[in-house]
Amino acid sequence: MSVVACVAMALLMGYAIQRGGTCMVAALEEVVQQRRWTRLRALLEASLWVFGGFVLLRVLGRLPQLPMGYPLHWHAAFGGALLGLGALLNGGCAFGVVARIGSGQWAWLATPPGFLLGYALIERWSGPASAMPLALPVWLQAIPMGWGLLVVAAALVRLAWLLWRAAGRWRLGRRVWSPHQATLIIGLVFLLLFVNVGAWAYTDVLAELASGRFMQLGLRGWLVPAMFAGALYGGWMAGLWQHRWPSLVTLVRCFGGGLLMGAGATLVPGGNDSLILFGMPLLWPNAWLAFASMCAVVLLALWLRELWQRARTFGL
Repeated sequence: MSVVACVAMALLMGYAIQRGGTCMVAALEEVVQQRRWTRLRALLEASLWVFGGFVLLRVLGRLPQLPMGYPLHWHAAFGGALLGLGALLNGGCAFGVVARIGSGQWAWLATPPGFLLGYALIERWSGPASAMPLALPVWLQAIPMGWGLLVVAAALVRLAWLLWRAAGRWRLGRRVWSPHQATLIIGLVFLLLFVNVGAWAYTDVLAELASGRFMQLGLRGWLVPAMFAGALYGGWMAGLWQHRWPSLVTLVRCFGGGLLMGAGATLVPGGNDSLILFGMPLLWPNAWLAFASMCAVVLLALWLRELWQRARTFGL
């Protein structure tokens, strides 16, 4: 795939994130407030699409070199908790930041610098986590051909179902996409970019910048601004840009949220997007532990907030 095609894929990914309102905090708020699992299931489905893509690529002998995984350790649970707290303070996870900036909410431009600083500080204090000696997970080393056929069959059935439900309603210019449509595109675009440029998630690119490895980024360094440009285009097309200067309080909150998320990403290691699109599909234990910890912290905080609001309503 050419450089232009890769940049176009990153643009499409940003566009899908903005239009789908893809965000872990929003997904868990939906669970607590509306007792619905639509957004959370969509995010987990994105991991499932990437998992199926890894299996199919392995069967076809096209799976690129994978970065080394990390053993299960307590840092992952603590890092996941910091990711959750940072996302709550920030008002959005890694995906949510892209969606908010794409909607012209300029205060969230303070989140990436906060992430860079948080990552750099914790990495200098704790040092990088030790990697496992095997780059390829054991379960991926001997995938039978039948698994590839099952993946293709399941993908076709799911695509047919989504297309049937979206018939006559799905347009690229729609103001809001369904979470499943957005995460389908995000997962497939991630796979295409993975095959062509290697492991890539925008928080991982930020982490490399914080570690002083910007000379190693190559094409991946161009994908981050392209993704944000796609989100901005999506917000502009939908008329969602909010032409207001952010308040100092919001800027500080976003920077602080980014700081916590950067610290958490150092300990896991990996940001929210990297967990969903890479660590969890590869069945890395530390990724699943961090994700569970992040969800538990966010759910607990949202539940306590709801209890407090009810108590105030009834004058308790």
